[in-house]
Amino acid sequence: MLASVRSATLVGVDGQVVTVEVHVSRGLPGYQVVGLPDTAVRESRERVRAALLSSELSWPLQRITVNLAPGDVPKSGSGFEVAVALGLLLAEAKLPAGSLDGVGVVGELGLDGTIRAVPGVLALVDALARSGVDSVVVPLDCAAEAALVPGVAVRPARSILQLRACLKGEEAWPTVPEPLAGDRPDHAPDGDALDLADVRGLREARSALSAAAAGNHHLFMVGPPGVGKTMLAQRIRGILPPLDRSAALEVTRIRSAAGLHTQGVLSTAAPFRAPHHTASTAAIVGGGARRARPGEVTLAHRGVLFCDELGEFAPVTLDALRQPLEEGTIRIARQSGTVTFPARFLLVACSNPCPCGRDARHCHCSGSARLRYERRLSAPLLDRFDLRLRVEPPDGAVHGADNAGDSTAVTAQRVAAAVALQERRYGDVPWARNGDVPAGALDETVPLSGEVLTTWRSLCERRRLNGRGAAAIRRVARTLADLDGERTVGPAHMLRAADMREPWA
Repeated sequence: MLASVRSATLVGVDGQVVTVEVHVSRGLPGYQVVGLPDTAVRESRERVRAALLSSELSWPLQRITVNLAPGDVPKSGSGFEVAVALGLLLAEAKLPAGSLDGVGVVGELGLDGTIRAVPGVLALVDALARSGVDSVVVPLDCAAEAALVPGVAVRPARSILQLRACLKGEEAWPTVPEPLAGDRPDHAPDGDALDLADVRGLREARSALSAAAAGNHHLFMVGPPGVGKTMLAQRIRGILPPLDRSAALEVTRIRSAAGLHTQGVLSTAAPFRAPHHTASTAAIVGGGARRARPGEVTLAHRGVLFCDELGEFAPVTLDALRQPLEEGTIRIARQSGTVTFPARFLLVACSNPCPCGRDARHCHCSGSARLRYERRLSAPLLDRFDLRLRVEPPDGAVHGADNAGDSTAVTAQRVAAAVALQERRYGDVPWARNGDVPAGALDETVPLSGEVLTTWRSLCERRRLNGRGAAAIRRVARTLADLDGERTVGPAHMLRAADMREPWA
């Protein structure tokens, strides 16, 4: 007796369709799973057995072989258990023949027969939908999330007994629950309270923050404690434009694969991740012993990765950021294979100028201590920041109303207008923001002539900029012009862009 049920497993943050083949034959009672299963998959025997017996369904006292195809793809997690249980029922003719044709099945079983949620349902259902299934059976708690995938009917179920009755036509399928209204999973509870108007002074830093958000330019701010670096950086989340549907689906799929709750709501707000400086390299870039899991750089995909106290991060962890900053992806190599995670994020970082954190007039650090602190940040990493600012305490009183800048709402409108200009400009090319334009395409996309070209060349020579630095100030100048609503880059934009790329030491 042989039955076949389609299911899926996570490979990175994407789904991989898996065919669950259940064979029941004569012989000594036994249960064997083949097809590169992990420990959780091998332990499914006891959960499936207890679930069937608790639901007053029989467990065949025969030889049971479960094959997970394709056999060369590692299988992980408990999401195959409902498929195995249905395969056993189908093999024993306790379900109508053909009742699982064109149906994908995902879910974990409890010992009492309930069907429990599994991580990555959005990616799993998307893979099943692309494989041609007409409907998918998912846990009731995951139904709203699964419904985000177009072109496939979602069949939620609370228990294996209810699922069997629905497949036999004895009960109607439960309705898909509505997603939680107004849920914003990517924002902190006090996200709306972070207004740029609260930041007094720091005009140049505020301008750099707007340029970073509008043009996707990596931003690094150095200054003494209490000057407002962290306060300013945290407010970038309010001026980032919302994600379009394609990017929102991508971000929501990543959150789902990482086991973060989505409540069936598209993550239309750009992610904002702020890992602590004690985070390990694997926590930042991704990894894991059994299954490669996404790290902070992937969770920040299409959003912001904020690294406060950058100089306190482990140097090996910081250098691991160089590849994803350049390529927009991160590759995790393991013995079982290589997994590629998306990692196109905006890096915003802050740091003290020295171990004691005081400004130059009051610093007590020795020259060697300052040098060791600066060497924690490698030149190749710092070179990837288009915007590098030294933020100093402003002179005089800064807490009055006269020193308040534009609010988050006003700044967000300017940023959105600049982003719209870039989308029209780059509509036919692979990149969408000024910060993503490769150096070889700058002559075509950011043309310079006359006084502006002379200014740019003079800045490159006077400041001894390398190729990446020269291209950076050109990109930033284009973004500053977009923020001002200008069609062409002027000399003032180029000079401001150069001033926003200060040397680290």
